[in-house]
Amino acid sequence: MNATDLSPAPPRFTALRGRLLSFRRAPTGPGDADSHVCIPDGLLLIADGRIQAVGTYADLKDQIPAGVAVDHHPDGLILPGFIDTHIHFPQTQVIASYGAQLLDWLEKYTFIEEQKYADPAHAAAGARFFLDELLRNGTTTAAAYGSVHPQSVDALFAEAERRGAGLIAGKVMMDRHAPAALTDSAESGYADSKALIERWHRRGRQRYAVTPRFAITSTEAQLEAAGALLREHPGVHMQTHLSENLDEIATVRRLFPTARDYTDVYDRFGLLGPTSLFGHCIHLSEEEMRRLSDSGSVAVFCPTSNLFIGSGLFDRAALSRADRPVRQSLATDVGGGTSYSMLRTAGEAYKVLQMRGQNLSALAAFDLMTRGNAAALGMADEIGTLEPGRWADLVVLDARATPAMRHRMNAIDGDLEEELFVLMILGDDRAVTHTYLRGEKAYDRAAPTAE
Repeated sequence: MNATDLSPAPPRFTALRGRLLSFRRAPTGPGDADSHVCIPDGLLLIADGRIQAVGTYADLKDQIPAGVAVDHHPDGLILPGFIDTHIHFPQTQVIASYGAQLLDWLEKYTFIEEQKYADPAHAAAGARFFLDELLRNGTTTAAAYGSVHPQSVDALFAEAERRGAGLIAGKVMMDRHAPAALTDSAESGYADSKALIERWHRRGRQRYAVTPRFAITSTEAQLEAAGALLREHPGVHMQTHLSENLDEIATVRRLFPTARDYTDVYDRFGLLGPTSLFGHCIHLSEEEMRRLSDSGSVAVFCPTSNLFIGSGLFDRAALSRADRPVRQSLATDVGGGTSYSMLRTAGEAYKVLQMRGQNLSALAAFDLMTRGNAAALGMADEIGTLEPGRWADLVVLDARATPAMRHRMNAIDGDLEEELFVLMILGDDRAVTHTYLRGEKAYDRAAPTAE
């Protein structure tokens, strides 16, 4: 072997040109120009999948390596890829199931569908569809629930790895109040989760989440096992559900009579903390909100699901109170949620908060979908902004994607916030023209799709 054989491979460069938008911090409200950076004719230089430089095209064009073609999106708005912090991978064929509230919905639809994921071939096909659908909607990172079967999570991680995407995922732990075909035990749930952590956590871009479905389907022994996994593997995430539905809360009260409240059930087993994601958090007491705040836990707002299943209205203002702010994120919650689109999700979040007498500005919504959700996942140094060193996971948006959007945009005179509001109220997958993973095109609206 000669010396040249030991030389590192040259960097792989890509470049994108267009209007760039990235957030610096959470906006304080409409008109907060300092919260973000918008470059009307910008350039992203990407080396080995990470952003190397960002600036105006005029300033950076001479740095484009020879032979590197520039993907130019003159009419597009380029942002960091959307991030979904709560979604159920095995529920792609449960979405749009009629007429039930939470506990009945689980029994009637979800538990039946999730049993199919014992079949590795079914799980692999489901993973392909799942990733296709996320990318078609501009979502490049998600925190996903698998089924109880370890092979469901293996299939999902393997497909994400193949495409260059980074996911957070975990096998659901359920050792009671579910069909026999969907239950594990405290011991097997621990062992299967531990094996998946060792196999996938921090393998490339993949990260693991310990995933007890919710307190109703886990015994105290299993919740203790989940806490043990978190103690033994610092840095892994934890995801579960909290205070979504009044009947659910009453059931938890009966199952855990010595707990002060629903949040205390999880707290006593060590499941609260900065890497813990609690879906829904609709019906929380003051004490529960304070405990979530003190522990740095994340309340995940799932508006389309909460409306569809009739669970209630998220109280963003109460959770944001200055003396005990609770970290928050935004998510689709497919298949209780009704759309894979984070744009549609943000639009429904706006409506939910309007019913609360609150408001969600377009700036706040787009910050949540990108930088804010990355921060909630503890991944702000990896994704969520257009900064050097971040993965070049990107979405390109078209605010004139439909006749109605074009008609509305013709009345807007270049106002960025109004354009973003059009995207979040009228936009969906049709507004996504391209999605990139690590600087490589992963979805192109103009490309033919396989039937």
